[in-house]
Amino acid sequence: MPAAVAAFWAAKGLSTALGESASDYLVQAMVPQLAVVLGFAAFLVALVLQFRRARYQAWTYWFAVAMVGVFGTMAADVVHVALGVPYTLSSALYAMTLLAVFAVWRRTEGTLSIHSIDSPRREAFYWATVVATFATGTALGDFTAFTLHLGYFTSAFVFAVLILIPMVGYRRLRWNPVFCFWAAYVLTRPLGASLADGLGKPRSVGGLGLGDGPVTLVLLALIVLVVAYLAVTKADVQRVHEPADIPETAAARE
Repeated sequence: MPAAVAAFWAAKGLSTALGESASDYLVQAMVPQLAVVLGFAAFLVALVLQFRRARYQAWTYWFAVAMVGVFGTMAADVVHVALGVPYTLSSALYAMTLLAVFAVWRRTEGTLSIHSIDSPRREAFYWATVVATFATGTALGDFTAFTLHLGYFTSAFVFAVLILIPMVGYRRLRWNPVFCFWAAYVLTRPLGASLADGLGKPRSVGGLGLGDGPVTLVLLALIVLVVAYLAVTKADVQRVHEPADIPETAAARE
C-alpha cells in the first residue's frame, strides 16, 4: 500500500471524481447492463493485477482504485435506479456494510492500519473496505444533492468542510491516526463525486453542463500525470515495513 502523502490524496480525490463521471458517461454511451458488466470485468482484472504484485506499484494500485471507483459508482446507482431504493436507505445500507467490514477486519487482524497490510488476507480486507467506501460515498453524495436538495456544489462544500475535521483532529488534537485516515478516505468519495457531477451535469439539474465525457477525459489526464509523478519519484512508497504485530497507532505514524 502507498504512504498517505499529499500526492496520495490528490490521486485519491481525482480517482473518486473520475469514477463518478466515467460511470455516468458509460451507462449513457452504451446499454446500461453492458456498461455494468464491463465495469465489473475491468474491476476484476484490476484486482487480479494488484494481487499479483508482491509490493506496491503506483500504476497497478491506482488502476485498481480507479476501477473500484467506476464499478462502485455503478453498483450504488443500480441500487437506486434499478431497484428503486431511496438514497437515504442506500446510504445507511452501505454505511452499515462499511462498518461491518471494519469490524471483521479489526477483529480478525487486530488493526486497520494500512501500514500493516503484508498478506493477501489483509489486502483482501483492504480492498473490500475501499469498495465499501466508494459505494457509501456515492450514495451519500447523491443523498445530500437530491434528497436534501443541496445540489452538487453545496454538497461539495459541505464535504470539503467535513474532511477538514479528521485532518485537524490528527494534526492538532492527536486523534487516532487510523480513524482519521479512514474518515478522510470515506469523505473524499462524496467530495469528488459532487464536484464531478457539478462540472458534468446539465445546467437544468444544477451542473455546469460540461458533459460527463469531457470531464472524464480531463480527470483521466490529471490522474495519469499524478500517478506518473508517483511512479517516477516514488514519493508514496512506504520507507519502513511495519511488522504485523505492531500497535496500529504506532504503525500509522511511520
